[in-house]
Amino acid sequence: MTTPGPGGSDLHLELPTEGARRTALAQALRNAVRSGRLAGGTRLPPYRTLAADLGLARNAVADAYAELVAEGWFTARQGSGTRVAEGVAAADVPATAAGPAPARPRHDLLQGKPDPASFPRGAWAASARRALAEAPTESFGPGDPQGRPELRRALAGYLSRARGVRCGPENIVICSGFANGLRLLASVRPRDWAVEEYGLPFHHGILHAAGVRPHPVAVDEDGARTTELPSRPRTVLLTPAHQFPTGARLLPARRAAAVEWARGTGGVIVEDDYDGEFRYDRKPVGALQGLAPEHVVYAGSLSKSLSPALRLGWLVLPDPLRDEVLNAKGLRESWASALDQLALADFIECGAYDRHVRRMRLRYRDRRDQLVAVLAARAPEFRLTGISAGLHAVLELPPGHETPALTAAHAAGLSLDGLSSYHHPAARTPPREGLVIGYAAPPDAAFTRAVGALARAVAGAGPRDRGR
Repeated sequence: MTTPGPGGSDLHLELPTEGARRTALAQALRNAVRSGRLAGGTRLPPYRTLAADLGLARNAVADAYAELVAEGWFTARQGSGTRVAEGVAAADVPATAAGPAPARPRHDLLQGKPDPASFPRGAWAASARRALAEAPTESFGPGDPQGRPELRRALAGYLSRARGVRCGPENIVICSGFANGLRLLASVRPRDWAVEEYGLPFHHGILHAAGVRPHPVAVDEDGARTTELPSRPRTVLLTPAHQFPTGARLLPARRAAAVEWARGTGGVIVEDDYDGEFRYDRKPVGALQGLAPEHVVYAGSLSKSLSPALRLGWLVLPDPLRDEVLNAKGLRESWASALDQLALADFIECGAYDRHVRRMRLRYRDRRDQLVAVLAARAPEFRLTGISAGLHAVLELPPGHETPALTAAHAAGLSLDGLSSYHHPAARTPPREGLVIGYAAPPDAAFTRAVGALARAVAGAGPRDRGR
């Protein structure tokens, strides 16, 4: 049975209804510690409480506790009660139950992670306090699946001003990040999708789970080859501002070709603008959605610009598709917190979001410049590709070099991915090789060391060392 433990916790124990229940209690407690369910330091319920919950005599529970204290399973001190002894469970688990813990990388260079130390805690807390104080009473109810009107109004103004998106609050649906939005879109537009041949495997998995049949489109240094979009799929997923992960930007002619395809086929373009605010060599290019709002779904989130911990994203939808997405979402909004939505609305309206993006744009640009300079000096035979933008860069490698470079990088304590792992398995072209380097997350004090370790690992896997 389950009994309430100290502090309102539950203690689940299986005891027979007949027989020597004191002995069974002692054994059940040993098993709970041995299995790890009762961790070292856990405080046990007072024996009077446990006796009442289990229907045992108090002396029976007291004797079981005393027996386990004598055996070393428990400790008992005046004023602190009875606790599980530290280290007992670990010592009792057979060595074969779990292997050694993997070494933790010293430097995180995985893509897609903003600098967690730069989260604007003070500004966000101020917005959250104002939002909570001014929240209308109805905002504490079940909520609207489309999202809070305050946030949709704030986003409509911001996206129009900063990203060139053409929309009103009525076109926006709030969701829990891009992945949630992609699931909703896949549920209302199943069948065939055209996708870029390089992309996030997680997103490919979402489409696969929805029964979508992919049609990979080739990607080169100018982005997706939209002039080659097949006529059969009626949906295409693109990253026009900064192709993920290769770093290319979609040329104006190819943007126009994508819009022409959508208008000619009656299709829909899903624009994943995952890091569109972060362009370093020029002003950010406006959203593709501005060219054809009736055929483009614009998708954005806070995962790169602010923090992935805030599970907030948005879809800007043409009217008919908006209704379909809301029907798929249902009447109860269970994904995005209404209070977080209100806080974000205030954060945008008071200018804090713009200030944060500008500050991080300078910070990430400096990080990228440092990465470019170190690799150019210490591994000049390789080159970083893609535009100066975003939170990651790609170091292209000749065939046969990705695996040795990754092995050397991992041995040096670096956590990062190879470019080939983002190549769609259904693509017709062979995967290119390279390293996808996230430069935003490491602390300032560690970033220089991380880049130096990366340069040594790459240089060691370079052509001059091949065949030694």
